[in-house]
Amino acid sequence: MRMHRGSSKGAGSVGPASETLPLSASPSSVVVVVELTRGASVDRRELTVARGTPVRTVLRSIGQAPEGSAVLVDDTPIPLDTPVEGPTRLTVVATFSGG
Repeated sequence: MRMHRGSSKGAGSVGPASETLPLSASPSSVVVVVELTRGASVDRRELTVARGTPVRTVLRSIGQAPEGSAVLVDDTPIPLDTPVEGPTRLTVVATFSGG
């Protein structure tokens, strides 16, 4: 009996190649480094979030008001609704001060 390539019925069948693993095999959480800049000081925080968490949610989780912040990745501004898909470093610049 001839079977097409990739058939699950052959004796020589092996699991999928590593680059074709299902999405469920990828890590469900990622590490995010947040650098809060205030004047000349930088407050650096590291946290673990679920893959796909919006940047807005990351900011709220560390007590930062998203609406009063500009977020940069590699010196490029990103929208607050951008999902975190992998380990990343966010630079957060306050766009207003209280008072």
